[in-house]
Amino acid sequence: MARARSEERRAEILRAALEVIAERGYRGASLGAVAERVGLTQQGLLHYFPTKEALLVAVLEERDQWDTGGSGRSAGAWRPDLLESLVEYNAMRPGIVQTFSALLGESVTEEHPARQFFTRRYAQVREGMAAALRAEYGDALPGGLTPEQAAPLLVAVMDGLQYQWLLDPGSVDMPAAFRDFLTLLGRSPAP
Repeated sequence: MARARSEERRAEILRAALEVIAERGYRGASLGAVAERVGLTQQGLLHYFPTKEALLVAVLEERDQWDTGGSGRSAGAWRPDLLESLVEYNAMRPGIVQTFSALLGESVTEEHPARQFFTRRYAQVREGMAAALRAEYGDALPGGLTPEQAAPLLVAVMDGLQYQWLLDPGSVDMPAAFRDFLTLLGRSPAP
């Protein structure tokens, strides 16, 4: 029973941290603000997450779990049809997309605590996407690219669309643009 309550509390803290980071950015978010949001002292929060960096990485890992439906980073999680659904889902949650995008942008600096997370994540995502593309298209996509060549392009399109959509949501229809990209890959458009 105590373990279940501890897991519930961790989940509550992660949701609060995501909200605080979305509102203030990583640098502006404090452990105190997260603790206050869940009714804990900062010391109480440190019982669950010993550092701000540990909390940040846990938030990012939790977000990935939400996005893949708990299926991790297997090839099945990156099938084009599931990616299309993920893009549509992301269009309904701008705060989470904004937080992820801001943290991704910040993480390119040498000492950022999420740099290692994003570096590892992108390697795994590219690998999973290449496997999913290979399962769908074989050794070559209709345009002649190998799945390994197409995977980083697929990631770039997804992330680039998110930035464009966040900056000008009235002009960029992220789900429609992603469907257009899938058509370029050689997949028939959805009816």
